Amino acid sequence: DATLQTFVFNITPCTMVNKPVWNVVLTWIPRSDINFLKIVFKVWFDGARALDWKEVLCRGADDEYAACGVLKGETFATTFDIKGARTMFPQGTYTVIIQGFSDDSEKNMLICLNFTIIVKQEAL
Repeated sequence: DATLQTFVFNITPCTMVNKPVWNVVLTWIPRSDINFLKIVFKVWFDGARALDWKEVLCRGADDEYAACGVLKGETFATTFDIKGARTMFPQGTYTVIIQGFSDDSEKNMLICLNFTIIVKQEAL
């Protein structure tokens, strides 16, 4: 539906050069229970599809992610670090779409995020 979602995603530092750790803050108030969660992640680079990735994060039993089991209207807030080697992204414009579904058929969408990343210069 067209109602605005309560979703905050923040990553620091906002650089891709010589930073071994990114700190992530995620806050979300889902509008349905999170018993099953399938993520579809798509990236376009300068208009061409660069990545299409799908993963089931929550199945309803023995789930390893903190978002699994969150109830409708409950605030989910977490922080985590992303460590390790970084992919060096070419200069250009990236369009990213992340969709979350409450079923494997991808018919019941829980959330849809659409954002643009602009890499202004090549990493050294």
